[in-house]
Amino acid sequence: MPTTTPDTLEVAPGGVLRGQLRVPGDKSMSHRAILLGSLADGTTRVHGFLDAADTRATANAVAALGVEVTAGEPMIIKATGREGWVRPDAPLDLGNSGTGLRLLVGLLAGQPFDARLTGDASLCRRPMERIVEPLEQMGADIETNHGCAPMSIRGRPLRGIDYTLPVASAQVKSAVLLAGLFADEETTVTDPFGTRDHTERMLEAFGASVHWNNRTAVISGDKELQGCDIQVPADLSSAAFFAVGAAITPGADVVLRKVGLNPGRIGALQVLQAMGADVDVSKPVMWAGEPVGDLRVRGGQLKAVRVDAAAVPRTVDEYPVLFVAAACAEGTTVFEGLAELRVKESDRIAVMAEALGVLGVHVDVSGDRVSITGGALRGGAVDAGGDHRCAMALAIAGLRAADPVTIAHCASIDTSYPGFVDHARGLGLELSGAPG
Repeated sequence: MPTTTPDTLEVAPGGVLRGQLRVPGDKSMSHRAILLGSLADGTTRVHGFLDAADTRATANAVAALGVEVTAGEPMIIKATGREGWVRPDAPLDLGNSGTGLRLLVGLLAGQPFDARLTGDASLCRRPMERIVEPLEQMGADIETNHGCAPMSIRGRPLRGIDYTLPVASAQVKSAVLLAGLFADEETTVTDPFGTRDHTERMLEAFGASVHWNNRTAVISGDKELQGCDIQVPADLSSAAFFAVGAAITPGADVVLRKVGLNPGRIGALQVLQAMGADVDVSKPVMWAGEPVGDLRVRGGQLKAVRVDAAAVPRTVDEYPVLFVAAACAEGTTVFEGLAELRVKESDRIAVMAEALGVLGVHVDVSGDRVSITGGALRGGAVDAGGDHRCAMALAIAGLRAADPVTIAHCASIDTSYPGFVDHARGLGLELSGAPG
């Protein structure tokens, strides 16, 4: 297990990223693998499971529901089917994991027992009404704390519904589909935004009765899930930090191996390519219905682009580091439709705009529209706001700064990428812990 990330990091200027790396397993897929494995009949082995704070919280919640979970490589889950969960003795604490909490609410809504879900202070500020509304249409009985966690779920029989997503959220889509495993009729979810489809693909791998395309998924609970072997690819959201770091640095050359390339996740790569980045995909394979490949990114000069709101579903977790790419590009890059960034682990627009401003970058924010004018970056002391993706993005920004960059509140990196510091150093980023 990598060492715990220091809460304050310092990046020395002048680093150039070179080498090969396989970043840790995909966080979205790791959550789904352990949840579906805990409902399957038999043994599930999850290879490449992301061992990070968020996914461990989901694993601990599953164990509290009576499922046998053995950590290791692979992670082994022994379960007895959809009716095998038992009432937890205490509230299930999901820490900082919005994915774990929202998907569990969908699964717990149709159980024959009551449960309570909570999390840390950050998670308990994130909006949960977006999943409560469709689940209540299905007959769920859910109580929130003013629309947020803690949440109490009184399990009861559910009915199938036909639901159209009002927001671009794979978590909402997944919560409804997972609840559909316990509904008395088919559940149909229409996704006009084209969000990531990890849940649909993995349900199919576990043998569920699910039919889907890029806009509509239909599920019924008439088939038992079967334990299986799942291979989790490297997380594209984690790989994106080093992809951007290579793209913005002349002379850089990085190969990121076995990265998941789900069509609903590749927005950041498409933006980088539009900016003129040298990005090459090779060695394509399919793992449990998911496309996987190696990414090679070489450094050069990026140019400004306009990124419209249609990119958000494919790019939502990568905007902090794409802001860094824009800060190093020639011209003014405009990002539109970013309201969802306000309700992540932090207000990512505010955190990144303030930090980049400290580094001398001109950032203009107008509602959900962000304009960033590229230019020379200076050093300085910035605050990541306790947000793992902002912290890693600002570390990458330090590659192009004229003087050292000190980043406060970085310990949250461990929620998704506990080995980030070691991997960054291995590729050539001069990164170290610093006094708080």
